[in-house]
Amino acid sequence: MTVADVIVQRRAKPFVALRLWSVLGLMIAACAAAPFLGMPQFVQAMVIEILVFSLLALSLNVLLGYTGLVSFGHAAFFGIAGYAVGVIGIHISTDILVTFPLAVLVATICAVPIGWLSIRLSGFYFLMITFAFAQMVFVVAFRWKPVTGGSDGMIVPGATLFGAPILGSRESFYFFVLAVFTVCAALLYAIVTSRFGRTLVGIRESTPRMWALGYNVRRYKLAAFVVGATFAGVAGALNSLFNLFIAPESVNWTQSALVLVMVLIGGAGCFVGPIIGATIVLLLQQWLSSYTEYWGLVLGILFIVLITGAREGIAGLVMQGWSYLRGKGP
Repeated sequence: MTVADVIVQRRAKPFVALRLWSVLGLMIAACAAAPFLGMPQFVQAMVIEILVFSLLALSLNVLLGYTGLVSFGHAAFFGIAGYAVGVIGIHISTDILVTFPLAVLVATICAVPIGWLSIRLSGFYFLMITFAFAQMVFVVAFRWKPVTGGSDGMIVPGATLFGAPILGSRESFYFFVLAVFTVCAALLYAIVTSRFGRTLVGIRESTPRMWALGYNVRRYKLAAFVVGATFAGVAGALNSLFNLFIAPESVNWTQSALVLVMVLIGGAGCFVGPIIGATIVLLLQQWLSSYTEYWGLVLGILFIVLITGAREGIAGLVMQGWSYLRGKGP
């Protein structure tokens, strides 16, 4: 048994995880049934946005929560895939069997050299180099107007399948995003609970000890970086196909900061934490923005309260509360 296995066993709360996964399964089932029960289209649009950003936050959690790498440029891969969908759709094909996988592949390929350079640093320096790479992507998106549209953004062609338009209705796209999210969430869960995922947790807890045990820590960190970028690319491709538009703001550092806040508020290191965080942040943004333009102030206060009072986020508070209640039981 490896040190990583021991660490995970000490920290694991299987009963609570099972309950959380039961709740998540019920939520997915409710989302699937809601359109048949008369869900309004604006609510469908809100759920689509929550699912897309939940997937983006889950991909960042592979780095932050499981590997202990704080990336401040994760949205770069979100935006790269989004722009790739538009460029491929305009110049090659609008077929979703071409645009979607190629866009994700582009994000994955870009992650390899960026990750290879970034993982040679740690802590604050890793954060800053990922921020620097993300700003380079932002500058390219902002300045390369013949390809990206510059500050005006890019109109993304609608998806087709063998020449026929698909996903044209809000409801059809809703089910498409829900299906992709469910598959990706299952894949990510399989990854973080596998031997590979347990090794990442070991690296997060004690990198020198993992080196001493013979693990190639840099290789594992690079793999985690690429995995996170790949799923961020899936989220970016979905976002572009949904909005049929992509702009430089999608790769700006503010987008990366927002996703980082989602993960930390929900609970880094807990699988469902980023989903909780993304839901809360987007609902707060939607609700508060209709009353005041200072909704970010409320979000900032919530972030400060959670960081100072509950560093494990909302999911951590739920787990602690449940453990406390079970401890008082017979």
